[in-house]
Amino acid sequence: MTLHSRQLDLLRTERVRWTGRFRHLILKAADEFVRLAEKELAKPRHETITAEILPLVASCRWHERNARRVLRTRRLKGRPIWMLGQQHRIQQAPLGTIGIIATWNYPIQLLGIQLVQAAVAGNDIVVKPSEHAPETQALLLELAHKAGLDRSSLRILPATREAGAEMIEHEALDHLVFTGSTTVGRLVAQACAARLLPSTLELSGRDSALVLADADARLAAGSIWTAVSSNAGQTCMAPRRVLVHKDRYQAFCDALIPLAEAGQARRLTLPEDGVRLQAQIHQAIQQGGRAIPESCEASDTSDFLPRVVLDCPTDVELMAGDHFGPVVAVTCCDTLEAILACHHTIGQYLATSVWTRDSRRARAMAADLRSATITINDILVPTAHPAASISGHGPSGWGTSRGADGLRAMSKPLHVTTTPRKMRVPTNVPDDKSLARLEKLIAMTSRSIAKSVMGTAFITSRTEPTSR
Repeated sequence: MTLHSRQLDLLRTERVRWTGRFRHLILKAADEFVRLAEKELAKPRHETITAEILPLVASCRWHERNARRVLRTRRLKGRPIWMLGQQHRIQQAPLGTIGIIATWNYPIQLLGIQLVQAAVAGNDIVVKPSEHAPETQALLLELAHKAGLDRSSLRILPATREAGAEMIEHEALDHLVFTGSTTVGRLVAQACAARLLPSTLELSGRDSALVLADADARLAAGSIWTAVSSNAGQTCMAPRRVLVHKDRYQAFCDALIPLAEAGQARRLTLPEDGVRLQAQIHQAIQQGGRAIPESCEASDTSDFLPRVVLDCPTDVELMAGDHFGPVVAVTCCDTLEAILACHHTIGQYLATSVWTRDSRRARAMAADLRSATITINDILVPTAHPAASISGHGPSGWGTSRGADGLRAMSKPLHVTTTPRKMRVPTNVPDDKSLARLEKLIAMTSRSIAKSVMGTAFITSRTEPTSR
C-alpha cells in the first residue's frame, strides 16, 4: 500500500472516526459478547464486562483522542552547524499489512486493541481468530467491518490452528502480531525468521508478587487471590508465586486461607493445563507444601478448583511457575534479599507486583525487578490503562503493544530531509585554504566543549558534600 502524505492524513482521520464507530458498536453488542464468551470459554458476565469490554472501549477512546498526536510528523532538533539550512523530519508511515494471530484467554480485549492500533496507523490487516473463541471473535470482526473497515482492509482467515501456520508461510505480511504461550511463540519466531518477517510476540510471564515486611497483609491477600482466580487463572500477567517476608507471612496466610477455601471451580479452556497443574500440586505437597483447600473435587471433571499451596518448597515445578491456571505457590522469605534472590531465579518476567507501605522504596526497586510492568499495592487492574504499553523481553516475547509506543510500533519512521537549493554545505573537495578554516573551526569547537565539561565538573565538585 503506497500512500502520499495527504492521502495518509485522510486515511488516518477516517480510521480514527472508524474507531469511534467501532467503540459504539462494541457497547451495543455487550450482551451478545457476554453470551458468546460464556458459551465458548465459560467466562462469567462480570469478567466479560470489566476485563474485556471496558478496557477495549477505553483504548478506543484513547486512540480517538491521541492517535493523531502520536503519529504526527515531528522535526528533529539539535542540527549541527555544518548542516545549516537543512530541515529534518520524522514521518510515521504504515508498515503495510499486519497479520494478527489472536488469542483466546481475553478474546475481545486483546484482539480488539491490536486491531485498533494496526488500523489507526493506516495498515491493512489479516486476522486468524482463535480456534477456542471463534464465535466471540467473529462478532468482534463483524463489528469492525460494520463500523467501516472494508473487506480488503480487514481480511479474516479460518479460526483453525493450521490457518495460523499458513498465514506466516504464505501471506504477504509486513509484520506479525502473535499472542500466546512461550512454547508456541518460539515456533512462531522460527517461522518468521525464515522469512525475515518482523514480529511482536506477546508471550506469557512467570511472575512474582512480593509482600514486604511492612505490607498490608489483608490487602495483598485479597488482591492477589482475585488476580489468581479471575479468568480461571488464565492471565499472562497473573502471579505464579507469592514471596512473603517472614514478618507478614502468618498474617498473609490467615487472610488468604478463607479466600481459597471459598473458591469456586472454573472450567479451563485447555484440559491439559489442569492435568499439568494437578501434577505440580501433588509434587509440592509431597515435598512439604500445604494445599488450600485440601480437597480438589469439582462437580464436573472439566472444572478446576482454584488453589493455593502454602509453605511451598522453592525447588518444585509449581514454584517455577510454568503453568496456566488458578494456582499460586506461597513461600516465606527471611529477608528482602532472599525475596529478590528467589524472584531472580526464574528468568521470565512480564509483570511484578510489590506490596509495601513505602512506595518510594518500591519505585526505587523497579528496575532491578526486570519486569516491564511493576504494580505497587495493586495487581492486574493498573495494566489496563489505555496509555500504558506492554513490552515483553526474553521468554516473555519482544516488541511493544498498547499505548503510544505500541501505536508507533505499527508504523515505520521515515527520516525525510530537505536541503535548500542555494544555501548548501559544499560537497566538493575543499582547497587548502578552505580545509584550514574547517580544521580551525573543529579545533575551536573542541576547546569550547572541553571548557564546558571542565566547568560542569568544577561546579559539581563545589556542590558535593565533603566526607568526614
